Amino acid sequence: MKHFAALLDRLTVTPSRLGKLRLLRDYMTGVPDPDRGLALAAITRDLDLRTVKPAMLRTLVSERVDGELFRLSYDYVGDLAETVSLIWNSDAEPIERSIAEVVTLLNSASRSDAPAVFAGLLDSLPADQRYALLKLATGGLRVGVSARLAKQALADFGDADVAEIEELWHGLSPPYTDLFAWLEGHAEKPAQAGLARFRPVMLATALDETALSELAPSDFIAEWKWDGIRVQAVSEEGVRRLYSRTGDDISGAFPDLLEALGFEGAIDGELLVRKNGVTAPFSDLQKRLNRKTVSARQMAAYPAGIRAYDLLQDADEDLRSLPFEVRRDRLKSLIDTLDEDRVDLSRDIRFETWDDLAQFRAAPPERVIEGLMLKRKDSVYVPGRPKGPWFKWKRDPFTIDAVLIYAQRGHGKRSGFYSDYTFAVWTDDDVLVPVGKAYFGFTDAELKEIDKFVRANTIDRFGPVRAVRAEAGHGLVLEVAFEGLNRSTRHKSGVAMRFPRIARLRWDKPPREADTLATLSQLLDN
Repeated sequence: MKHFAALLDRLTVTPSRLGKLRLLRDYMTGVPDPDRGLALAAITRDLDLRTVKPAMLRTLVSERVDGELFRLSYDYVGDLAETVSLIWNSDAEPIERSIAEVVTLLNSASRSDAPAVFAGLLDSLPADQRYALLKLATGGLRVGVSARLAKQALADFGDADVAEIEELWHGLSPPYTDLFAWLEGHAEKPAQAGLARFRPVMLATALDETALSELAPSDFIAEWKWDGIRVQAVSEEGVRRLYSRTGDDISGAFPDLLEALGFEGAIDGELLVRKNGVTAPFSDLQKRLNRKTVSARQMAAYPAGIRAYDLLQDADEDLRSLPFEVRRDRLKSLIDTLDEDRVDLSRDIRFETWDDLAQFRAAPPERVIEGLMLKRKDSVYVPGRPKGPWFKWKRDPFTIDAVLIYAQRGHGKRSGFYSDYTFAVWTDDDVLVPVGKAYFGFTDAELKEIDKFVRANTIDRFGPVRAVRAEAGHGLVLEVAFEGLNRSTRHKSGVAMRFPRIARLRWDKPPREADTLATLSQLLDN
């Protein structure tokens, strides 16, 4: 655990991508199997570990530490794992433990024994390793390393192609000893185990509108950018799977959709909920996501389908090296053989000039459309986000002025600041009702300004959350940008924002001039 704790500590304070890659490579080089593979699985969220719930941690801490002291400490630190690791009281001698030992102990403990086993582990480790243990067990590392970046580090470690690593990934399991043996030149490349494997996805870059004049409209195919989630539907020899863009297998939540995958190959598309031929808002799709199983009632209420963008594999033929327009023609022929209610084609948008396309972007035919996609006709399908072949041209965001009412401490390098903000608008009765939460969009300098305001205007506290003074004549107005708006029965306001972020701090504006719930309702109706 000593080396893993040091890795987490250094990753947390290393902002650069290249710096993080170097730290990961050094760790893989210096730490033996199986610990390096288990650490990699923890970072990529592929480690099958019996989770430790926050309630259990609080119960364990309450047996060792005064409750008020812990509350004050947690309020100051802002991160549960860090607070527990620092405040944990133990007279036991530290013991050097490996990640493999920790994983074995936790996975072999029964539910009734788990608290005692975990307390014993906390007792046996120094503070920095306790922190690493807590992060490992709770699954929230928060070190600024994505699964893709970890796989890139693995590819750099073995001088391999990251796309090759990603295609192998779903046929392997922690601690990846066969994979490390191949990358170090001690063994043959692992076989791609299993059918219906995931192919690394190709992503688009944001379009710089000033560069449009340098591009020829005739070189591109345009289609709508739908507000769902990017998926890959794969069917091979009777095995059918549905993957998210990051390669997570989400098949269990969509058995009705799997039944419709009556083809041999791999389709790249957008997962949507469609009711009576109309694309439903993202909030309806959320009711199907992140579930291991789904009821017949849920499937009937929120029928899922795929809007197909691309064809990556057709039977035994890999199409990714073919031009996009050729793959599209093959995709159209395949779609004609499938149930259109479940899998349909993302239609081309006919245009001659960029001005023509800008008019389409300004007035899309359905409200769940986020904007446009531009794809070069001759582009091959390559993993990652290459610059040039594909562009996303999103609609301009909506904006409102809202009032800051709650602030919560951040995590990691933001744990010393109140960086997560809940904002509200006025009702007809002159009452502020919360409509969203945002934690990005501001600079480091602005974060310090907001944090100072929060501390000076706190009127109540709820654990790590502070209620902020917000009145007609006193408060902080935030200009909030968001991509879309949906009706919601879960929120008191009745609305839910899509991708809200802070666009600007309106120190110049009194809270009484912030927007109203009626404004949002009108926007929703329109």
